[in-house]
Amino acid sequence: MKVGIYGQFYHEGSGKYVQQLLDLLDQKGVEVIIEEHFLKLIHDNEDIDKTYSHFSTFEELDNSYDLFFSIGGDGTILQTITYVRDLNIPIVGINTGRLGFLATVSKEKLVSSVEEILKNNYSITERSLISIKSSSPNATLEELNFALNEITVSRKNSTSMISVETSLNGEHLTNYWADGLIISTPTGSTGYSLSCGGPVIMPKTSSFIITPIAPHNLNARPIVVPDSTVIKLKVSGRESDHLVSLDSRIATLPVETEMTLTKAPFNIKLVLLEEDTFLTTLRKKLLWGEDKRN
Repeated sequence: MKVGIYGQFYHEGSGKYVQQLLDLLDQKGVEVIIEEHFLKLIHDNEDIDKTYSHFSTFEELDNSYDLFFSIGGDGTILQTITYVRDLNIPIVGINTGRLGFLATVSKEKLVSSVEEILKNNYSITERSLISIKSSSPNATLEELNFALNEITVSRKNSTSMISVETSLNGEHLTNYWADGLIISTPTGSTGYSLSCGGPVIMPKTSSFIITPIAPHNLNARPIVVPDSTVIKLKVSGRESDHLVSLDSRIATLPVETEMTLTKAPFNIKLVLLEEDTFLTTLRKKLLWGEDKRN
């Protein structure tokens, strides 16, 4: 078996869990390749005798990997997909942070959970993504033009609202006067969209959510559309540029740039253990108001 490992940060107290994972994979004879920057963080914080191979770009990966471990939280998984992309490598999210809708393997159960995963005692949930094309060339959008949670257009260097002209399948919907507009996948429905009043959507629902951010018109409400919809946006406002964010990645586009948003041509695979269903997480984190530090 061959696995990749990625992490963004070395959280306080997470070192022992990283060591547990590496020790377990070593015991099971698993070939381990670690992202270059994370490997350096490990060496800076831990005394590790074994020498590990590393990768640094998407081009160094291929579909020979059986699993890809993401160590951190949901934000780390959002970065992990920029490596995995369309390679169909199942991602195991190990949560060493706080809230985890995607990173569902708790650090306290890391050893037992990973042992079950290595025995193939898990299921796969496939998550759709959203992609963007713009009429104005932009290196950020051309290289990584997809998002797992949401694509957001928002104002830049201004306290003034922007106007977001929005059409669906070529038919004009409305002009949103707001601080911005979120186009969310079902996966992203529990993120930024939710904090702006959007609904929670089950992961397998074939839909996008259009959620305005602080709209001027109080009757502007989130709308759910099929993910087969071609969404076109055009921003106007007092500034010459506006922001576009794809999950945690940010680009700047000139106003009046036409943006076309569609469902991405590939899905992301997430590993789920039997107890780690979406509804279980939803009950714990949202409906029953469980302490988000757990």
